[in-house]
Amino acid sequence: MAEKKESLLGGFKAFLMRGNVIDLAVAVVIGAAFTNIVNSVVKGIINPIVGAFGTKDLEGYASCLKSPCKVVNGEMQGIQIQWGLVLSAVLSFLITAAVVYFLMVLPMAKILAKRAAQEKAKEGVQETLEVSELEVLKEIRDHLVAQRGPSLNNTGVGSQASGGAGAHSTS
Repeated sequence: MAEKKESLLGGFKAFLMRGNVIDLAVAVVIGAAFTNIVNSVVKGIINPIVGAFGTKDLEGYASCLKSPCKVVNGEMQGIQIQWGLVLSAVLSFLITAAVVYFLMVLPMAKILAKRAAQEKAKEGVQETLEVSELEVLKEIRDHLVAQRGPSLNNTGVGSQASGGAGAHSTS
């Protein structure tokens, strides 16, 4: 039983020590802080601007599904649809998505594309070096063969002849 607990704790420790978990935790914390900033911008700037074209703040826009929509003794009478809140949330989402895309995703994609192009160029250079190195070695071999040409051919024929004679004597 002690081994099982130890392996569970060891597995949990390994899970926590992975880089992905730490990165995810940091992203969640930064995302929560960023959400507060975006919500403040929407509530403090966007909603009043939209409200300036209408009669009230964006979050105050609502429609009455069942009349009358009046507050009586602190309670809402009727059924009210608060579409201004939904529109405000949609604007918050769009602003957040735009900022994340233009300030984080797009620059990172460009950096990764540039890095991939550099790696591809480096691989192409490495392949060229390997091919040219192989060509030089082949030229050296051919040159050495050309220098020793007649003696190699005689030796090669002699070994074939002796190999043939050995085969003939065993049969």
